[in-house]
Amino acid sequence: MIFQRLIWAALATAVVVGSLQTGVQRWQAAPLILAAEVYEEQKAEAPKPAEAPAAHVHAAGTAPHEHEHPQGAAKEWEPANGAERTGWTWVANMLHAFSMALLLFAVMGVWLYRRGAAVASLRLAGVVAAAGWLSFHFWPSLGLHAEVPGMEAAPLQARQLWWVLAVASASGACAVAGFSRTSWRWLVAAALLALPFVVGAPKLQGDALAGFGPEAHAALEQLGAQFIWATTWVSLSFWVSLGLAGGWAFQRWVRPALLAALQRADAPAVVAVQAPQ
Repeated sequence: MIFQRLIWAALATAVVVGSLQTGVQRWQAAPLILAAEVYEEQKAEAPKPAEAPAAHVHAAGTAPHEHEHPQGAAKEWEPANGAERTGWTWVANMLHAFSMALLLFAVMGVWLYRRGAAVASLRLAGVVAAAGWLSFHFWPSLGLHAEVPGMEAAPLQARQLWWVLAVASASGACAVAGFSRTSWRWLVAAALLALPFVVGAPKLQGDALAGFGPEAHAALEQLGAQFIWATTWVSLSFWVSLGLAGGWAFQRWVRPALLAALQRADAPAVVAVQAPQ
């Protein structure tokens, strides 16, 4: 019963948040991405040095021979600009919102189990959503800004590893501050927040826009600065709407069944809160 309610509540939240997110992206971020992609395609079209045909070695004992690869090789599929791209963006936003809604409900459920049912669902969802924005966007962006297409501030794998470290550290700091009752929890939270910056965010030795002409370089720099603010507003709208829609869905479908299950299990925090009622 609780599992079904969680899934339906997360789906309802995902429809609202994913649709709103798609609209905000079309308004804030998409024009900047499309403008940057024009320059990225121009860079990709730059002539490259001629390469010798690749030699392929087949079964043991046979001599290698060369294959000429046609210029019109199959291109990797990508959605066309317009309705198709917007539609797939909406699907991706729905899936993202669905996964984050489940995470939101899980944290709220743990809070009810550990701390009791005294806090209203909407307020609790707002606090958890704020922690999510801090962990998944704000803290990583202090070391690695959002980048427009064509910009490479650091190697991709190094950026991904540092991003995971920053998210894990910020999430751990929020968990310690929210769920621990010890006097040293703030010290531990501060140490966790500082960890990714002690390690240091990866940086590219050189220009992140190397290979572009002066006009494209200046345009991409301007687009990059605008994109940082655009992604900040997009992320804020996502977590605010997730807190509002998710808090309402949790209150409407999940909380009653969860509290009933916790009461049957004699969860100390829930019993202590509801005993006087």
